[in-house]
Amino acid sequence: MGVDAVLYRLVRAGPGRGRPTCVAAGVVADPDDVLLDLLKRVRGGGRTPLLDRIDPLGELVVSAEAAPQLLAELRCLAEVARAPAEVDQVRRLTQLTRRCLTGREVEIRFEGD
Repeated sequence: MGVDAVLYRLVRAGPGRGRPTCVAAGVVADPDDVLLDLLKRVRGGGRTPLLDRIDPLGELVVSAEAAPQLLAELRCLAEVARAPAEVDQVRRLTQLTRRCLTGREVEIRFEGD
């Protein structure tokens, strides 16, 4: 029951055509619950308020405007990452978040099972 991080790009259909469509532009999967294990180590310490809101059974949407905060909180995860799989997971999440910084009309969704 991992939490996948998905970078979505919002595609607008045109004026008067309704809501934008979301297209997945990148994924950091968490099939082995690596992210969840890392989150347990930092949760509640006051340094990761955004990451503390991730629900393993729900969804958390992080806008492009919140990406700088997410990057700062991912550094907290990097501090507690020990195993190679944990270090790699944080690295891939950081890369995905950096893409969110440079993109327009993008968001990251942490999607639980």
